[in-house]
Amino acid sequence: MVQRKRTNTAGLENVAAHKGDENVGSLFQPDTLLSAQYFDTLRRKTLLEPEKRLMLAILDDAINCYQDNLFARSGKNKRLFDEAEEWIVAADGDAIFCFDSVCESLGFDPDFLREGLLRWKTKKLQVQPNRRTWDEKRLAS
Repeated sequence: MVQRKRTNTAGLENVAAHKGDENVGSLFQPDTLLSAQYFDTLRRKTLLEPEKRLMLAILDDAINCYQDNLFARSGKNKRLFDEAEEWIVAADGDAIFCFDSVCESLGFDPDFLREGLLRWKTKKLQVQPNRRTWDEKRLAS
């Protein structure tokens, strides 16, 4: 005759409850952190954040110069547009602050952003091909 052991379900519930208590108790225990881990985290926050803010400011300024001066025909505004376009269009630069490096550091796809800006330019030029620039309007009045 084969005898089967009966499992005590109450015993399993007690074990589960005890493990649950351990998990809850671990929430209130101090986390141990090595000083090297703390300083790595601190260094990461203080050293990388300013560079990323600078990169974002460079990208933001370039896009603003590109979009705001699209219809400039001469002077400072034309130069701003030309420099921004040259920086944006230049692919595979080696410099730290080239368009591709800045975009990748900030988590943007440089090709996607570049193509979007070029599409924006094409669309604006098709919609308003003979738009007078601010300089021309100022000289006319």
